[in-house]
Parts: sequence; C-alpha cells; structure tokens
Amino acid sequence: MAEEIEITVSSADELITDEQLQEKSKGQLIKKAGQFRDRRNELNQIASKRASSRDDLNAKTREKVDEAQEHREKRDTLNERVQEHKSVRNELNAKANELFDKVDELKSDLKLDRGKDLEQLKEEIEQLEFKQQTEVLSTEAERELIEKIENKRSEYGEKKQKLDQNKDLEEFVDKAEEVRAEASKHHEKVTHLADRAQKHHNRMIEAYREADDIRDEADEMHEAFVEAQEAADAHHEAFVRVQKRLRKLDKKEEKQRKDRRAEQREAAREEAEEIYERFKQGETLDTEDLRKLQKSGHL
Repeated sequence: MAEEIEITVSSADELITDEQLQEKSKGQLIKKAGQFRDRRNELNQIASKRASSRDDLNAKTREKVDEAQEHREKRDTLNERVQEHKSVRNELNAKANELFDKVDELKSDLKLDRGKDLEQLKEEIEQLEFKQQTEVLSTEAERELIEKIENKRSEYGEKKQKLDQNKDLEEFVDKAEEVRAEASKHHEKVTHLADRAQKHHNRMIEAYREADDIRDEADEMHEAFVEAQEAADAHHEAFVRVQKRLRKLDKKEEKQRKDRRAEQREAAREEAEEIYERFKQGETLDTEDLRKLQKSGHL
C-alpha cells in the first residue's frame, strides 16, 4: 500500500493564482518560491519511492505469471501424456474385448458357457468335501452329499477335458487377460499422470490469483505515484511562475534604478550648467561648486 501522505493539490492554480502573484510583495513571493521548491522536492522523493514500489510489485507480478505459465506448460505436457496413455488403454481394452468375445464364442461352441466355470465348480467341490469331513450326517444325507460331489467332479472333469483339448481357447483366454492387464497398467498411468496434471493446474490457478492480487497493489501504487508526481509538477509550475514574477519585479526595479540614475545625471548636468554660467559671469564659487563642475567635465 502507498505511504499515507495527504496530497490534495493537482494544479498550480490551486497553489497560487495570477491575482495573488500580482498582489504579493517581493518578500512574500520569495518565501512562497522557497516553500514551493521544498514541497516539490519532497513530492518528487515520494513519487520516486512509489514508482520504485510499483516497479517491484510489477516485477513480482511477472514472476507469478511466469510461475503460472510453468505450471500451465507442465500441466499441458502431462495432459498430453494422459491422452496418449488413454488412447493406448482404449485400444488395448477394445482388443481385449474382441479376444474375450472370441473366448465366449469358443465356449459357446464347446458348450462351456452353460452352467458354472471351472473355478466356481472347484470352489463348490471343496466346500462340499469340507462339509463331508466336518459334519455328522445321517446315512441318507451323506449319500446325497457324496452323489452331489461326484456330479460336480464329473461336470468339472468334462469341462476340464474340453478345455485341455482346445488349446485355442486357452491361448485366447491367456492373451485376453494379458492384454487386459496391459490396459490396466496404462489406466494406472492415466490416473497417476492426471493427478499430477491436476496439482499443476491448481498451482497455476493459485499463481494467477496471487499475480492478480499483486497487480492490483501495483495499480494502486501507480495511482499513488501519479498523484504525487502531479502534485510535484504543480508545485514546480507554481515555483516557476513565482520565479518569473520575481524576475519581472527585478527587471522593473532595475529599470526604476536606471531611470533614477538618469534623472540624477540630468539634474547634476543642469546644476553644473547653472554653476558654470555663474562662474563665467565672474561669481565666486565654493569648493562644492568647483567639485560639481569638475565632476561634470566643465573644468
């Protein structure tokens, strides 16, 4: 913020009017000129300090803008990488979907898409076997449980045999899972890079906000500088006007002095002529009269 100094004058007319210039005595004008000069110098110092503060703030604004630009560039670079990984991820996911569609097609041809898959069957068999081993069952219940286990094993075996006999299906499954895993890696990259890009975006926004705040301070300081500079200029103009008036008064006084000296010379000449006439007529002159004649060149 600008230094709190009251500055209300913006023109020389507010300091001294033409009427005042004419009315004030020479002594008063000399005093005024000194006051205007001193205040002008003081205001110029204030304006200089404010200009320096304004320039410092503008420099800080540029630093913040540069900082924001750096974050913008880093954000944009990261976003480009995000898009690159997104593109690869989407291509891989599309490829994986095609492979899984092929897997579903092969399963359908082999009738493996019906019922439960191998993992589900294996888990159910293990649960049933655990129940058989840990629970006390009636003969009928145990017989039914054993039969259920055998049916599950049979279903599992048939599906396992079909899968073992069809290497294409296994290869498609492995390839599809491999492609999907690769897509997941690129998705992780997308997430990681997007988080970094967002951080740079947030820091960019913060830097721009700080730059705006500092710029506002710089604008206020510039207005304060202009105010002080205009006041200094007004005092300088008032000082110059007073100086011009003083020079006119000096010239007027000089002219008056010359006029008085001319009048005095003319009076002395006329007096010397009169004394000389008296001298020619034989009148006795005193020492003062002789001095005046000598001074006038008559003797």
